Amino acid sequence: MSFRIRAARDEDLQHLYEMAKLTGGGFTNLPPDKPALRAKLERSHAAFAREADSLEDELFVLVLENAETQEVRGTCQIFTQVGQHWPFYSYRVATLTKHSEALRRTFRAEILNLVNDLEGASEVGGLFLHPGERAGGLGLLLARSRYLFIKAHRQRFADRILAELRGVIDEAGGSPFWDGVAGRFFGMSFQEADQFNAIHGNQFIADLMPKHPVYTAMLPENARSVIGLPHPSGRAAMRMLEREGFHYENYVDIFDGGPTMTARTDQVGTIRNARQVRVAELGGDGEPMLVSAGRLEHFRVALGQVRAGDAGDVLLDPACAALLGVDAGDQVTVVERD
Repeated sequence: MSFRIRAARDEDLQHLYEMAKLTGGGFTNLPPDKPALRAKLERSHAAFAREADSLEDELFVLVLENAETQEVRGTCQIFTQVGQHWPFYSYRVATLTKHSEALRRTFRAEILNLVNDLEGASEVGGLFLHPGERAGGLGLLLARSRYLFIKAHRQRFADRILAELRGVIDEAGGSPFWDGVAGRFFGMSFQEADQFNAIHGNQFIADLMPKHPVYTAMLPENARSVIGLPHPSGRAAMRMLEREGFHYENYVDIFDGGPTMTARTDQVGTIRNARQVRVAELGGDGEPMLVSAGRLEHFRVALGQVRAGDAGDVLLDPACAALLGVDAGDQVTVVERD
């Protein structure tokens, strides 16, 4: 396999833009807008260039590259600490219970509370794999590369991590949740709000969103029915997050009602199970593993064959070593490909 994960570069802008046009809306972290994407790349460059291992408000953009053709076929992003520049809003789904002694009945109402509970957490997001590459484990490579990056730069990330999954979008590109809740207060369609948020941030939410709890019983049925549900194309991503140890804890996205998954950073499966080893020599068959090497802009991840050596070191297949730019005697980080 000739694919590897690496840091995004300026020359990747056109590839990112072409992929952004394929997302189908509701994909805030990858807007089909070149100035916004260029700003992301500039912010990512600054993060890769900073050497100090401390927690700051940063964004790292990684890409999936075919090393043979130099084509970029996927991307993902890691935010080190959300809610530092703009407030990070979520809806928390809660239950309000009341009892009437006169009626001898207990009433339970589901409500949406606007909260900043997840502020300060790290976030994995912006994952998109070109439709032509959705086979052969490349989605897994792209998703789990983020955790290997966190493992290699642990001091630059928070102790809690989240992932927002895109919510249900209808055939016309609209959001039943947006139409039933926020759309009533903003005077704009979901597509307009989504594009504005991707380019300008969500401060307008703070300015216009009602702060009072929203009773879901007052919402249209099509809005209620999608709360906490991922877009059909995101179900596999949700299962992948669950296998890593993420959980849905009743936080949903304020735009489309999609689920927000959370985990303790050190308990994420790939982060917990990855181990650093020395490459004793190149060659030989082995077990399929994810292998990473390097730091910051030199960070790489690829799928490879790894076999245990005699002294706790490993044998690594030459093709993977070439993709990572490593040789015998170098250190790599390996984790089983589940």
